Parts: sequence; C-alpha cells; structure tokens
Amino acid sequence: MSAMFVQSSNLKVITVLLVIIGFVFFASACIKRTVNWKQAHFWLEVGDFAKLTQWTASVKKNNTLHGEVWLRADSLEQIAHRVKLDFMLDEVAVDSLLLKEFGEVNPIQKKKWEDAGLLEHKYIDGKKRYFKRAFSNLKILLNQDKGLINDPLADFCLQHTQRVIEETKKNGQVVLPQSFKVEFSLRVNANAVPDGEEIRCWLPFPKELHARQTKVELVSASEEYNLSNDTNIHRTIYMTQKAQKDMETIFTVQFNFTSSAQYFQLSADMVHDYHTKTDIFKHYTKQQFPHIVFSDRIKQLSDSIVGTTKNPLEKVQKLYYWIDENIPWAGALEYGTISCIPEYVLDHKKGDCGMQTLLFMTMARYQGVPVKWQSGWMMHPGQLNLHDWCEVYYQGVGWVPLDRSFNLQNTDNMALKEFYITGIDAYRLIINDGIGAELKPRKNFLRSEPWDFQRGEVEWAGGNLYFDLWDYSMKVLE
Repeated sequence: MSAMFVQSSNLKVITVLLVIIGFVFFASACIKRTVNWKQAHFWLEVGDFAKLTQWTASVKKNNTLHGEVWLRADSLEQIAHRVKLDFMLDEVAVDSLLLKEFGEVNPIQKKKWEDAGLLEHKYIDGKKRYFKRAFSNLKILLNQDKGLINDPLADFCLQHTQRVIEETKKNGQVVLPQSFKVEFSLRVNANAVPDGEEIRCWLPFPKELHARQTKVELVSASEEYNLSNDTNIHRTIYMTQKAQKDMETIFTVQFNFTSSAQYFQLSADMVHDYHTKTDIFKHYTKQQFPHIVFSDRIKQLSDSIVGTTKNPLEKVQKLYYWIDENIPWAGALEYGTISCIPEYVLDHKKGDCGMQTLLFMTMARYQGVPVKWQSGWMMHPGQLNLHDWCEVYYQGVGWVPLDRSFNLQNTDNMALKEFYITGIDAYRLIINDGIGAELKPRKNFLRSEPWDFQRGEVEWAGGNLYFDLWDYSMKVLE
C-alpha cells in the first residue's frame, strides 16, 4: 500500500465515522466562517498530526464543552491518535526485525514489499511509520499462511465438525452443546480519569434469541448494572464507578451460557427463489454505509466471480471459494481507522475475520443474497479470541451460519471441507447481530470500535477512553 493511499483515506474515515455515529454536525454559515474544517481535514489527509492536534486543542478550548463544534474537533483528534497507535513502528525497528528474520534485505526488495502493501506503512509528521503488525503480517503473506487457523485448531475443528455432521439428523438441528462459565473484566489504567470522576463502562453480554446459544445466566457483576434488551444489535451490560487516584478501576461480570453446533446439508434444489418484498430480503440485501457499499469495483468483481449463476447457494459457494483462494488472513488495523473495509481488503489483498466477512457480505448482498453480521468470541479450548462471522438467509431453509475465515478444511470429504459454508461449531459466544448500532444506554463520544462490540467501551465526562487506556480479559472458569 502506498503512503498516499493511507493518508488520503483518512479524510473519508473522518467523514464517514462522524456521520454514522452522529458526530458530523452540519454547521451554520457562522460556524463555517470561524472554524476551518477544510484545513483540519487536509492535515489529517497528509499525516500532519502535530498541526492537527494543536488546532483541535484550540478549537475545543474556544467552543462550548461537548457542543457540536467541540465534539467534531474531538473526533478528528481521536482519529489521528488512533492512526498513530496503529502505525507505531519506526524504520529502524522494522529493519531490525527484517534482518533477524531474513538476513540482509535488499532495499529494492523492501520497497517492493511496501508498494505491494505487504509491509504496511504511512507517513506521520514527515516520518515513515509502519503498522505495528506489519512484520508478522509480511511473514504470513509471503508464506500465504491461513494465519487464524493454526494446525492444532484446524485439527480440533476437523474432528469436532465430523462429529457435528454425524450427530445432525435433520438440517439446522443444534447438537453437541458446550457449557461455559465466563468471567469478563475490563481494567481502566490508574489515573486515566481524574480522581472522583465517574467512569461509564459497557461490557459484552451473551445474546439469548438464538437456537445455538441457550441457558444464558448472569452470575454476578462488580457494580450495579443495566442489562440491555436482547433485541439490541449489540448486547451490553452497563456499569459505572468512581475513579480513585493511583488505582485501577475494574469492572467485572460473570455469566454462564451454552453454545451448540449447527449444520445444514444443502443442495441447490433445496433453495427457493427469494420473496423479494419481504422485510428480511429488503433489509439484508441493502447497502450499509460505510462498509457495505456496492461500488463499481464490488459489482464488477462479484459479477466476475458469480458469472451466470442464479442459485443463491451456488453464488455463496463461489464467493466463499474466491476469498479463500485470494484473500489470506492477516492482522488488521483498528476498524475505526478504515474508511471502507471491503475496499481496503481488495487494495491490500488481505484481511482478518471481520474484513473477510464484510467483503463476503457486500458481494453476496449485491448478488441479492440476504446476509447478516454476527460476532463475539471464538471459545475453542486454548484459543479464546475475538471473532466475526455471518449468517446467510435461504428461502425455504432459513438463516444458515457461515464462517468465512475458518476456511475450507483440509480434507477430501466435501461435506467436511465445506462445513463452514453452511455450518458452525459449538465453540462460539454470540454478542452482536449487526454492526454500527447504538449502545444502550447511549454513548456520548466516538466509540473506540464504532462498528463491532466485543471488548467493551469506556468513557467519562471528559471524553472517550481508547484502548491504550484500558485492558480487557476473558476467562473460562469451568
């Protein structure tokens, strides 16, 4: 990826993020005369974050606290800060890593990796900065390693999914339930918030309206809480606590849930033509800015993959196979710094689970196949991690899980090989049924992760607390 691409995309990031989350304010003519937003956007575009930060500090000082102009300036400042945290390696550090792994690397070869986006970088305040996972991603991409699915996990999933298929007596039956007792904690750094100020915290909590996820039980919470309705797209448990000088602020919740596997053995003749006037079809085949957008590029690519295929199942299979063959898994930038994730994936020819899923969803929806986002955590033994996948709706069948980044399994048995196109294992925690929805209760500032919700969110009266000011942990207790 060229530095210019990353820099120019930041302007789109600001516009899109602020519009979606409600922090772009269509200022009056008077405001436009006194606040030069065009100049601020230019500084962000060219990576001149020092000037931008100085400017936003001045604007915030001279405008009403938490008013429209203040919030817009604060959000610009937030984006610049987040980009800097993602691109934190200097050239000396990267050269040292390259030397250790590959020996002396010819500068021409290094530039080729950079120009191809294999060694991701950008310029910030005139200095070359590399993505903090650029080196580990380079190793993955050079070897075309699947990345997410390591050998032990792949072996475990192959054995487990074989049992799922054997246990499934009818399509969509939930089988092999796994019970989990979980403790989730979020720890705000000492002195991240002034002494005595209230910290607002949203933690993830399991969804209940799914056949695959049952027996959800709140065991305990560290504070008085507000548990959001299960119909909310992002399921949260909300708590507050006063900051204490020189002490971490810790929020903890324990809950139980049972997760089951689900598998559909489908054939093209089992899938009917869609009833295109239904709410499901209309809602789940539409664009959802900024990440599910039917650009000319998406249209041309998905049409070239699908060809003359009309059957929804066959369309899904072709799209799944194409991503499997062409978009390897790699560590991702924070989603809140990317203007349009599918376009980024196509530019860089890589993506993590959510990026691959959003690319798949965008092409599938354009092809008239209803798809909805689903995410939370993967709960496989020894493999706890954030994870994103989706569900595809087939007329006459219903919603069918699909996990794009768990890949085609390494076997000659086609049902097992393609298991994750029409099935999912029993080791999942479902928290979200969509992206970019409002949290309950409403968050006042730009979220740390504006689209997904898996790690939690934190803020206080002075603004959002980004990931560098707190940490989180998930433990399976039994």
